Order: sequence, then C-alpha cells, then structure tokens
Amino acid sequence: MSKCEQCIVREFSSLKALNKDELLKIADCKTSYTIKKGETIFVEGENVNGIFCIKDGVCKMSKLSQNGKDQIIKLVSKGELLGQRSMISDEPTNLSAIALEDMEVCFIPKAEIMGFFDNNNQFSMNVMKSICGDLKDADTHTVSMAQKTVKERLAETLIYLETSFGKNEDGSLHIQLSREELAGMIGTATESCIRLLSDFKKLGLIDLSGKKITILNLSKLKKLAE
Repeated sequence: MSKCEQCIVREFSSLKALNKDELLKIADCKTSYTIKKGETIFVEGENVNGIFCIKDGVCKMSKLSQNGKDQIIKLVSKGELLGQRSMISDEPTNLSAIALEDMEVCFIPKAEIMGFFDNNNQFSMNVMKSICGDLKDADTHTVSMAQKTVKERLAETLIYLETSFGKNEDGSLHIQLSREELAGMIGTATESCIRLLSDFKKLGLIDLSGKKITILNLSKLKKLAE
C-alpha cells in the first residue's frame, strides 16, 4: 500500500479527493524532506513549482515589511498543504514558510498536480475551497487588525495558539514564539507586546517563564478578546 494513501495530509486536505491510482502517481514522484526548526521551506518571491504536504510539525507563514520586520500572517500545521495558490496563479510565493519545530514535508511537482485538475473535478473543487478559506481568514484578520485593540488581539492570539496547537505537559503553550514573533502576529512593536504580556501576568491571566507562556485563566482571556 502506498504511504500517500495512509498519510495524515490526505485526510485533511484537497488530496482526499484523489483515487488510488492518482495517489500512487504522487507516491512515485514526491520527494520527502526533514526540515529542522528555524529552517526555511521556501522564501517569499520563490518559484516553488509544486506543493508541499506537511506530514508533521508547524511552520510560520510570514512576510517581510518595508522596515524589515517579519510579519507572521498565519501558522500552518500537519495535514495542510503549502503553495497551492502560487502554483495555480503561476506566480512566485507571496509569503515565506519557516519551521517553528522539526518538520516532515513532502514535495509534489506542479506537473503531476495540474494533471489531476483536468481529470478530477472534486479535487479541483477542494483546492478552490481551500483557497477561498484562506481568503476568508485573511478578511477576518484584516477586520481584527483594524477594529480590535492590541490588547484584544494579543488575547485572541494566545487563545488561538492554545486551541489550535495545544499545550505541553507543563501546561505551557506548545508553540513557543519569540516576543518579536508574537508582536509581529498582532501588529505592534516588540516593546508593547512585552509590556502587555507583563500586564496579563499581573492580572493573573497568564504565567511567563522565559519564552514559555502558560494560560491560567482562559475564560477571562476570552472576555478580554471580545
């Protein structure tokens, strides 16, 4: 049996529409990689000419702003695909993808994927739905940036990190972002982010230990995020 048939990415992504023969084609042409924490999967402006399947791990999708700051647009974890949009639009990637922990990824060349578009309507629909979902998320993020205070956005982001990526055994957030990365996610200066985290700690909402953040009062944090 092809490993692609049993793969977690297939269960959660557009690939679930592919039949056995199509999955065998992928298995024959894919390349598997181990990406170490901090390493780049691709950089903004690169022509990737295919898609990446995330088999394990989490990466940040970020964009360099004009002042050279790294703005995290979103986090992507196992079971998801990278590069669908640039592959279809035939444009260089709009974002960089950098591993936040050790990752297992597979690369499938564009030529193979584009063949499925011609022969598998459900696959085409799934890819379109996925891209539409990304657009919807981007709209929500834009509204949040425009209408919510930095304090509300920080609370919202901490909740997102816990609910989407879980906790370590000690209760701290599994995804450990630097203060700079966190500031980039909520669109503020690093100093402001550090000050707000300190305020949250004084209020008993979170606990801080080095890079580790532990949410102590999720319901109060949710109230603050609204």
